[in-house]
Amino acid sequence: MATTTFAATAPTRHRIPTIEVPRGARLHRPLLWMVYLMATLVLVCTVGMVVDDRLLLGESVWLKPFKFGLAFVLYGFTLAWLLSLPHKGSRATWWMGTIFAVTGIADVGFIVVQAARGTYSHFNNSETDMFNVIGQKIFMSGVPGLFLANLVIVLILSWQRVVDRPTARAIHAGLALAVVGMALGYLMGFTGKQLVRDADGNVVELVAGHTVAGEADVSLAPRDAMGGMPITHWSTVGGDLRIPHFLGLHGIQVLLFAAFALAFAARRYRWLRSERTRAALVGILAVGYAGLLAISFWQAMRAQSLVHPDRDTLLAVGGLTAGVAVLLGAVCLTVRAKGRVAETDQRATLPVTAGTEH
Repeated sequence: MATTTFAATAPTRHRIPTIEVPRGARLHRPLLWMVYLMATLVLVCTVGMVVDDRLLLGESVWLKPFKFGLAFVLYGFTLAWLLSLPHKGSRATWWMGTIFAVTGIADVGFIVVQAARGTYSHFNNSETDMFNVIGQKIFMSGVPGLFLANLVIVLILSWQRVVDRPTARAIHAGLALAVVGMALGYLMGFTGKQLVRDADGNVVELVAGHTVAGEADVSLAPRDAMGGMPITHWSTVGGDLRIPHFLGLHGIQVLLFAAFALAFAARRYRWLRSERTRAALVGILAVGYAGLLAISFWQAMRAQSLVHPDRDTLLAVGGLTAGVAVLLGAVCLTVRAKGRVAETDQRATLPVTAGTEH
């Protein structure tokens, strides 16, 4: 990734944004090593899903480490780039990034080993499996490490503007969304127990899960195995807390993409060349994304599947979409109108060339 700067040869009023890597920038090495390992894991799990037919909750034993590996590739690289930008407190953020990388490798490593063993990594309460007992203690201590390291980075960077205004707004909002997304993951621990079977057919007690069942569905039945969507395997019969968790974690990538897309579009559309205008658009998108995260969480907590929204959910999504569209339209119309007025005033003040006298 790169930061947004401006072409030096362009006039101040109509300067054209460009994307370039900061001079002397060096990506965070520990996070990069984590990204390399996770990318390798994604490839290994892809092969595993093809050659290994073992299942957990109706999905390949390798699907969970695949999804975790891909998520850490995206977030780890984004964080490595972010920490390469010049900022105050860089020594502290370097150590927090290192803690994040080491903890991430350890936690995903446990997920991989459990998948290879054909059993569960999350919420596994099997007390006869000593490897699981020890691994769960390490796992449960590692997850807070990821959250706290990310939280410290957010607190250090949230008051600093390390890049241009639109990108800075995307970073600040994206990091805040990531913290919320991580925090929402803890709520999965309160969804209730369920009895499931591992890949060998043995019954395993999970102390929690990711599916929120309705009031009539409070038994120990394996609710996480009931009706999964293609690829994501998000629940189609109940609320799924993985959805707001996912949206929160990857909001920063969505907002950074929007900031960079606006910078490229500004090369063609003059009214987008103002940092203030693009920052306003990114801010509106961030509010809209936060609203989508809130609606998905509200929907999941009501034991409602993403693919079976009720009237209230549809009204909330429609209202949010309309509100974001109105705000975006208002900014665009206002800026373009001001641009036309400025051009008219500029032409009106041009000197009139006198004709040749005879």
